[in-house]
Amino acid sequence: MNLVQAIQAEQIKSELPVFNVGDTVRVSFKIVEGKTERIQAYEGLVIAIKNAGVGRTFTVRKNSYGVGVERVFPLNSPRVEKVDVLRRGKVRRAKLYYIRTKIGKKSKVKELIVSKKEVPAT
Repeated sequence: MNLVQAIQAEQIKSELPVFNVGDTVRVSFKIVEGKTERIQAYEGLVIAIKNAGVGRTFTVRKNSYGVGVERVFPLNSPRVEKVDVLRRGKVRRAKLYYIRTKIGKKSKVKELIVSKKEVPAT
């Protein structure tokens, strides 16, 4: 193992949340304002997951006062406190960029209904 791989192995989080594209999530994110630090929740639809390893990111989209807002979060960042899955989505694509053009009910993703046996342990 070379030096770069050793540093990356240290920075990867041990307990990663289990979520997929199409899920509605609430991301608790640390915000630093001057000397104070607080945790802000960002809730929305996961429209993309990119890369693997330490550089893995996911994009969350929400509507705020009628305007679509997207934010990219690094999964292994120390600023990401936790990711809570609020709702599982039923999708057939890896990237949901087409949601950007949809308005109203067309921008919704159907909920994935799974039996008790299929639910992964978290």
